[in-house]
Parts: sequence; structure tokens; C-alpha cells
Amino acid sequence: MRSDPRSRYRQTVLGAAATTFLLLLAGCAPAAPPPGSGADADLGAYLEQELNWVGCKDTATSKADAELFANPALQCASVEVPLNYDKPEGKKAHIALTRLPAAGDAEGSLLLNPGGPGGSGTSFVASTLPQWQVSPVAERFDIVGFDPRGVGSSTPALDCYTDEKYDAGDATRFGAVHDITSTKEATELAERCADGSGGIANLVNVGSTNVVRDMDIMRQVLGDDQLTYLGYSYGSELGAMYAATYPEKVRAIVLDGAVSPDLTASEFRLSSFTGLQARFDDLAALCAESPDCVLGPDPAAANDRLHEIVQPLVETPAPTTGGRDLSVWDVYLGISGGLYSEAKWPNVISALTALQAGNAAEMLALRDAFYARTADGAYGHDFDTNIAVRCMDSPRPTPEEQTALARKIGEAAPMFDIDVFTAGTYHSECEAWPAPPTRDEPWLSDVEGIPETLVVSVTGDPATPHEGGIAMAKALGGSLLTVDGKQHGAYLLGDSKCVDDAVNKYLLDLVTPPTDTRCSL
Repeated sequence: MRSDPRSRYRQTVLGAAATTFLLLLAGCAPAAPPPGSGADADLGAYLEQELNWVGCKDTATSKADAELFANPALQCASVEVPLNYDKPEGKKAHIALTRLPAAGDAEGSLLLNPGGPGGSGTSFVASTLPQWQVSPVAERFDIVGFDPRGVGSSTPALDCYTDEKYDAGDATRFGAVHDITSTKEATELAERCADGSGGIANLVNVGSTNVVRDMDIMRQVLGDDQLTYLGYSYGSELGAMYAATYPEKVRAIVLDGAVSPDLTASEFRLSSFTGLQARFDDLAALCAESPDCVLGPDPAAANDRLHEIVQPLVETPAPTTGGRDLSVWDVYLGISGGLYSEAKWPNVISALTALQAGNAAEMLALRDAFYARTADGAYGHDFDTNIAVRCMDSPRPTPEEQTALARKIGEAAPMFDIDVFTAGTYHSECEAWPAPPTRDEPWLSDVEGIPETLVVSVTGDPATPHEGGIAMAKALGGSLLTVDGKQHGAYLLGDSKCVDDAVNKYLLDLVTPPTDTRCSL
């Protein structure tokens, strides 16, 4: 049966964005050029290359995507960028692009990133094609998605674990806050990632500072004097960094589900778990309206009830008819993914009810949806690249700091406060990474001379809390569109004409909403 396009769209955006809160290398990757520097003068032929747009039938990275990419409306190409910007004459990386050409005379390109790190922009465009084909933005702009370094069809590819390892639960799992318990494990992870990625150089050049420089090459070869950009969740980091680095190259930037630029990586993780707890509390209240609620009649006791349901899985994962087992980690991933949209809360309640009755299949399906796992066992979100990007982006906490963070998460989000998450000593997944990070904290600073930007922020966002959207708009000196709802992301995602019209008007005509404008989902 053909999947519903909007359902596939929601899964693509929400799932990719969901990874943001979960997984936050030889000095091969220098910091981005200083603000105002424009395109790098020493990149020569990189800026002059011409794109060869062809059909996309060979672009899909899974059987599930093959039909989407076979659509003749789509075109694909690849952009060459330096693997190491400090040595532009050396090894090259190739960034995959997919575009829907403008229905009318193209005025430029809208470059898209769906989040992550690890979300595929090419798959994003392919899966959202029906929405774009009726969008007024696609009348005047080419819609272009890109796979950042290490993601999807871009090369070199990064690989720490096979899909089979993820299926078996042998890969890093719940956000790595609770996942690495020794220096030995951290070293094994770094070595595994370097070996699977073709060497250290490939692994350590995937940080956001390099992606931002890639974006400027993309802008140039797409033929745009200035960048028009839409970024969800982690994609908001890329958009904000680009604006700060190349302010004179900005036409329009929309940041939806914005990450707070004021928080450290650890603080952001804590805020995200806190947001998930708030939405779980809402879900428990919804469930309590039913006399047979699996979480019980008292929402205040729902955390304890959840612990009762999942505790047996700590020692003995639940078998499923497909031959795979459901672990306690899988349950929390399934619940967390379901909390990203209020529309999915009944699915979480149903899966918990079935799990309590001895049927793990529904919860496993939620876990697989979180990972964008396809029926043929391919994982649609690149968690390996996610780890590598975060290791290159953020300072590494000490074991003491990582352990303290786990304790704070248990206090702020008691749904996660079971021994498997909060009783041990924890290490950063990046502790043994083979190169230092290329960003500082705070990661956004010296923001001057940026044209008007638009931040879209949902009041009940479970992953990137509304306070972060407020902080992002303030940092950029831009406009804020506040959206009342309980969901991660809003544009084209919540069936809100108010949101869609406001963003379209800005992208098309550079007109931002009046101050204090509010929409709802």
C-alpha cells in the first residue's frame, strides 16, 4: 500500500529533528572564516563548478526511497567541496543535492536542511514533494535539499555500526548520555567510527563549521548571490551559523524549531529531556481521561506506573514475532519519538497498553519510526554521523560532568529515572575522539549586520523548547513567530494555514509577521 505523503513528511521531519536532543575530530577542520569574509577566496574551481542535474533513480539509499526518487519531477546532482578546508587542493568530499525545479521562472533556490545532525535533505525533498508542488514558494524558487557530509548519498560516508548492529541493540542507544560507561568503551567507539568511515580524516571533518562553508559553495554553484534557507531543529544551528559567518550573503533564513544559542550542549540536552517530560505529563493526563488508562487514573503517578511497565525489560527484553527483541532502551526511544507530535500520543498509549499485555510489536514499530527504519531494515536517520558531528561541535564533558548530567536528567524528567539510566558512572561518547571540537560555547557570537530572519517556535515543543526560539530570534535580531501547540516544528507540518502563510510571505517577499503574531496548530 502506498504511504500517505503527509504522513511520510511528518515522519521525515519529526524523526530527523528528534535526533537533535539525543546525540550531541588531527586538527583537520579549522573554524569557519570570520564574519563578513564572504566566499573563501582560495577555493578557486570549487566556486566555478557547474552542476550536472540528472534523474534521481540511482540516488535512493534504501528500497523504500527508490520509488520516491524515481519521480521524474526531481533532479539530482553533486557538489565537490574540500574534505579539509585547510588543504583545499587535497581530498574532496561530494555533497548530494536533490531539487524540484521552480514551476515558473526561478528567482533562486530554497536550500533545505531537515535537522539531525544526520537528517537527509535529499530524502526530505523527495518525501515532501506533494507539499512543495502546491506551494507558492515552489512557483518562484527551486526547492533544493542537501545531504550534509557523511549523510545519505554524500561521500565520504560515515559508518560506526551496521543496520544489523542497530537492530540487535549493539550500537549506541539512548542519547549517549547514559550509554558510554568507561574510557574503554569510548575508545572502542572512536576506533570503530574511524575504521568504518575510511579513516580519521573523513571522520573529523564533518563538523558544523565545515557544513556551513559547504553551504556557501552550494549557494555559489546554484547561482544565487544570496542564500534563501529553511532549517528545522539542528538545521537552525546551520542557518544561524551561516548568517553570522556570511551576513552579506543572506537573503532570507527561516529557522523552525530553533535550538537555543545560549545553552551549552549539556544544558541543551537537559532542556530537551525536560521538554519531553512536560509532554509525557500531558500524555498521561490525556490517558487518564479513559477509565482503562494503562498509566493509571492519576497523572501524577504516571512516572511510577511507566517504571513498573518497563522495569522487567531491563533484564529480559521482550520478544516480537519478527524475531527481534524490544529492550528498555527501545521503549524509551519509541515513547520519545511519539511525544514529538500530539497527534501521535494515542499511538504511544496504545503501544504501552499492548506492551503491558505482553505484545511488544506496537512499541517496536514506534521505535523503528523514531529511527526511520524501513521494512527492509535500512535506517533512514544517520545516527553515526550524528555522533561525529556533535563530537566535532561541542566541548567534551568529563566523566564527572556526564554523570552529573544523567542525575539531573533523572530529576528533571522522572519518566527516565530508573537505575539503568541514572545509577552508573557515565562518560562522554566523544571522550576518545581523534580531534578536538571546532566550535566554542556559546556557538553563536559576534552576530552583526544580518538581514531580517524569521524564527518559528512552538510553545510546547518537546525537543527545542520555546525559550530557545525566543533566544535565537533575539540573538539574530530577527522576527519571532510564536505557534501555540505541542509539537516539534510547525511549517508545513501542523496543518496551520496561519504558519504556512506567514513563512511563505517571508520567503517570497521578505515580509515578516507583525510583532507578537501568534498562530496555532
